[in-house]
Amino acid sequence: QVQLVESGGGSVQAGGSLKLSCVNSEYTNYMSNCMGWFRQAPGKEREGVAAIYTATGNTTYADSVKGRFTISQDAAKNTIYLQMNSLKAEDSALYYCAAGRWCPRVVPLDAKYFVYWGRGTQVTVSS
Repeated sequence: QVQLVESGGGSVQAGGSLKLSCVNSEYTNYMSNCMGWFRQAPGKEREGVAAIYTATGNTTYADSVKGRFTISQDAAKNTIYLQMNSLKAEDSALYYCAAGRWCPRVVPLDAKYFVYWGRGTQVTVSS
């Protein structure tokens, strides 16, 4: 059964930090070779934030979050994380965890590579 469950969202002031978690099922883990975080703010298109090629740990980041966000994985727990530091108001969005099946080793932040999606966790940053 495919299952991705995000947690860790919340409200924080600008400059603060949050850490998102995404637990995926054994099946999802078996069927995927990459994991990623996407976000969508009201009235805006969904955008890729960070991704990881699970076999090597190779990571990709959007320019807007480089140096502030870190994606990581704990294979034993079937969990990926998104550590978000120095948060800005423009980081406010619904954050989705996603898993892809046929990702290249350098994972593009393109939703077309990701076939399994969680329901999202809200992040709100106040200025």
